[in-house]
Amino acid sequence: MRLGLALGYWGRGPSPDHVPLAREAERLGYDSVWTAESWGSDAFTPLAWIAAHTSRIRLGTAVAQMAARPPTTTAMHALTLDHLSGGRLLLGLGLSGPQVVEGWYGRPFPKSPLTATREYVDVVRQVLRREAPVESAGRFHAHPYRGPDATGLGKPLKPITHPLRPDLPILLGAEGPKNVAQTIRIADGWLPLYWSPTRPEVYGPAVRELPENFLVAPLAQARVCDDVTEGLLPVKAMLGFYIGGMGHAARNFHADLMARMGYEEEARRIQELFLAGRREEAVLAVPDAFADEISLVGPRERMAERLELWRRGPVTDLLALAPDPHTLRVLAELNSR
Repeated sequence: MRLGLALGYWGRGPSPDHVPLAREAERLGYDSVWTAESWGSDAFTPLAWIAAHTSRIRLGTAVAQMAARPPTTTAMHALTLDHLSGGRLLLGLGLSGPQVVEGWYGRPFPKSPLTATREYVDVVRQVLRREAPVESAGRFHAHPYRGPDATGLGKPLKPITHPLRPDLPILLGAEGPKNVAQTIRIADGWLPLYWSPTRPEVYGPAVRELPENFLVAPLAQARVCDDVTEGLLPVKAMLGFYIGGMGHAARNFHADLMARMGYEEEARRIQELFLAGRREEAVLAVPDAFADEISLVGPRERMAERLELWRRGPVTDLLALAPDPHTLRVLAELNSR
């Protein structure tokens, strides 16, 4: 199992720790470093900055939001950064949810998310392969565009720049069983948001039989600390925000996944509290057991035991949201045993 460093997205502003953490992760033998985006900083620009300060570590987006860019634009970002970094990019994509797609990007959330994702990936792959001009009669991603307001002058094009790697890996963020099953069919890897090493069955039967060399790269908060309860507070804060605020009360993919993992009553309670403005209570309502199940928190000996659980399943890459060099170092030491 390889290790990756997940940096997420910026808060109020850029973190001065991200480049030093990425360089330390590279020194410790980490395989990859990952950035994200929501409705603030983008995923690609920080990776370009990190690429300029590192030499070996692979660079991943976990995730770049599909609604943020047409698929051809995403492919342009990918092929550009792949060239500049010497072939180090891993392209992680995610659909996001209606709240962000319609509220931030100002476009309709697709009525058929699976179809929209499949079309998007197909167009990106066409660009990267550069075998012919891009053509797609997709319902959501048509190239050339031939809608009722089209001029009719659009023509199929292929990229001027020759991509460095036509087979650049594409990973997808997916939570529901149908989405996970499609991801296994059309992508090179899967980016689970909440991964339970003790019960992978919650993600659907497709997880039992994965293609050869398929990447399973879950994100997990990691922290070496003496007090497990205290160490879980940042995990609970993240869960409170995602389950309570990252989506509508009637449609929240994160809350639905928590429910499938056996915490339906707690998930709905977190939503109620968060949407009522009682955010601190929402965080405290996150069960310690759930937060612990999807993270790596505690003293070194406990971390070693927990890491063994992650190694036994299909996980190929553990992407650690690790806030400090000490945790990075301990994880590297434990994983090299």
